Amino acid sequence: MPASHPILAAICLTLSPLQVWAHDTWLEAAPRLVRPDDVVHVGLFLGNHGNDHRDFKIASKVGSLDEVQIKVVGPDGRITDLVPGMVDLGYAPKEGFWSGRFVPAAEGLHCVGHFRQGVRHGALGFKGGKTYFLASESLDKPAQPRGPLPGPLGHPLEFLLESHPVLGCGPDKPIVVKLLFKGRPLADQVVSFIPRGTTLAEGFDAAHERRTDAAGRCSYTPTEGNVILVVTHLVKPDEKGQGFEKTAYAATLVIDVPQRCSCCD
Repeated sequence: MPASHPILAAICLTLSPLQVWAHDTWLEAAPRLVRPDDVVHVGLFLGNHGNDHRDFKIASKVGSLDEVQIKVVGPDGRITDLVPGMVDLGYAPKEGFWSGRFVPAAEGLHCVGHFRQGVRHGALGFKGGKTYFLASESLDKPAQPRGPLPGPLGHPLEFLLESHPVLGCGPDKPIVVKLLFKGRPLADQVVSFIPRGTTLAEGFDAAHERRTDAAGRCSYTPTEGNVILVVTHLVKPDEKGQGFEKTAYAATLVIDVPQRCSCCD
């Protein structure tokens, strides 16, 4: 893992052994579109373990935030650590999720990223995830983005968005992602696009899964408004070391697709 990457150095942390490597972690931020100085709520969820990672369900909860880094990366590159303000919304240790609040000070697209790593059951695991929200003075006619979409955070396995997650997002509008492994495009990798409430078919679900092309790209076109979990897993049996016999990587991305994209009318 390239610790020299500036944002990776801020987000990544050597962590204690994790509770459950069979589960995925993901972030959700709401609302997707806010004015500066409004509140955005960020949730850290654990689950998506049913049917070999084929659904989008909450199961258990990350036990301790000592295991996690959660950062907001602003449009100017400024990084804000959300962990100190996160609160546990579950009554029981394995119920609910963690929630934090963030107030954007300026217009622009914000990326929320999380990362954790550790050794569990003989495997070294790396998990990273992202979600986005847009701050704009006008909610009816949001400000158009300046410059390119946010770049990589430096996670070992991560998605880059090549379509805007808010502007132009809606039914029948493709979500285009590029998958990077250790900073390079990863080809022929299965990527699942799981709408909330949907359980994917066994094997390869052609309706909701894609394989990345030679440039690491793939796309999915939602048919309705929903929250969509984009997820992929990669296991490297040849990456062994002291205390672990393989290395497992996971990347998630959550896109909140509106039923009607009023900002594009």
